[in-house]
Amino acid sequence: MTSALNLFIGLAMGVNLVALASSRLPSIIRAAALQGMVLGLLPLLLEEKFHWLVAVVAVGTVAVKGFVIPGLLRRALRVANIDREMQPLLGFIPSLLIGAGATIGAVALGGALPLRPEHAHSLLVPGAFATVVCGFLLLMGRTKAITQVCGYLILENGIYLFGLLLINTTPLIVEAGILLDLTVAVFVIGIIVDRIQREFDTLDTTKLTSLHE
Repeated sequence: MTSALNLFIGLAMGVNLVALASSRLPSIIRAAALQGMVLGLLPLLLEEKFHWLVAVVAVGTVAVKGFVIPGLLRRALRVANIDREMQPLLGFIPSLLIGAGATIGAVALGGALPLRPEHAHSLLVPGAFATVVCGFLLLMGRTKAITQVCGYLILENGIYLFGLLLINTTPLIVEAGILLDLTVAVFVIGIIVDRIQREFDTLDTTKLTSLHE
């Protein structure tokens, strides 16, 4: 079970680096969607016995993170008629190197932490740390609003991954509540993105710094 869990988390960590290295917005959206689906399946691997609530939350997570939210982002992408991030605040190669360094550092840190025996040999903690850092890099290092939304999604995936450490003590209804909050937040962000595009004919958030009365 641990090997399958680590395989899924390792895949999610690899997706982080793909998102950081890509300049194409559709690729970043696909990376965030794939990561959401992979992480959505993890509760099923962590539970020793099948429970219907766990299955419902897993299916809901896969549906929302893998299909609903990416679908909204693709729609915004079509309306905005953009395809690439051309002038990021932090370049693609530096982003990738920092993300790779953070991933290696997270694995080293996870091995040094005094974790519970059931988590000592899993990548839950390293994966959570690495995903949060990579999501933060996307959120702060890119200028397109849609890329920043993807960064927010990846950062939230890291928080979700860390929360799975408490799956046996924290009711999964909390995870469902977080998922609902995430969905509402993305709807609000989608509205904001649409308004930015309509008013300024661009999704480059650096243009907003020139606004004044």
